[in-house]
Amino acid sequence: MRLHCMTVVAVCVLATAPAFCADYPEHPLRLVVPFTPAGATDVLARLTGERLGDKLGQTVVIENRPGAGANVGAEFVARSAPDGYTMLMGPASVYAISVTLYPKLGYELTKDLTPVSLVANVPHVLLVNNDVPAASLPELIRLAARQPGMLNIASQGSGTVSHLEAELFKHMAGIDMVHVPYRGSAPALVDLMGGRTQVMFDSIASALPHIRAGKLRALAVSSKTRSALLPDVPTVDESGLKGYSAHSWLGIFVPAATPRPIVERLQREVAAALNDPQIRARLLGAGFEPASSTSAAFAKLVREEIEKWRPIVKMSGATAD
Repeated sequence: MRLHCMTVVAVCVLATAPAFCADYPEHPLRLVVPFTPAGATDVLARLTGERLGDKLGQTVVIENRPGAGANVGAEFVARSAPDGYTMLMGPASVYAISVTLYPKLGYELTKDLTPVSLVANVPHVLLVNNDVPAASLPELIRLAARQPGMLNIASQGSGTVSHLEAELFKHMAGIDMVHVPYRGSAPALVDLMGGRTQVMFDSIASALPHIRAGKLRALAVSSKTRSALLPDVPTVDESGLKGYSAHSWLGIFVPAATPRPIVERLQREVAAALNDPQIRARLLGAGFEPASSTSAAFAKLVREEIEKWRPIVKMSGATAD
């Protein structure tokens, strides 16, 4: 009787030959997105999942499971069967923050999930609305210094990367701005464009259409180097705050006990999908910088992100709400 790969996980774990579970995958896979449809992570998952399915010879079904700062989806995948058929498109930086932000989670990031591969770097950009009399980051800092507490800086929510980027910025610049948390990027951008807030860090993927339409001004990008998506916009570092670096990473995770040969197969196919010129062009056009990696390199990045964000979470006083 022919055995399915998913029913012989124990055998697969012990196997060393490349021919192990040669029929994997034998049926459609699901890629869990821990956010609502139409957001940046959902867009990335659908673009990547389509080509990954082509490489694997099976459909990759996108399943949205939002909630609790993206932790509902992560916990669901962590508790799923480790058979290679359930994956997570996870925001690595968000999860690295959650480790410190949430006093208790239903999973342990470094124990219950195995990183497969990075998929994209999502650089963030410091935005101001068109009424703010600052055309550069130094001008914004001088403006905030002259008017302590008068400028509002929006975020995607308390404890998000967007919030903590702002806290790090304020700390390094020695300025005071009032944090205004929202429930996601979309409502925050609406109020920023409407003038109810003045400043915000947001992903280029979300902000790019508004920048191109002239509705918002980009003063600096938060990554270490300039973004190919906004090549004329300087980094925060080169604008005067030396050493500033903060942005988001997105990648694919699977349950921790998933057999290593399956993890390696998925990693290879993700890399092949991201090397496809059409997929790369579509991702860049949507505001993502494609970036595959080995499983080990991704795991190392996750550990580094946890240590990077831990003191910033504590300094910010952010709580999970």
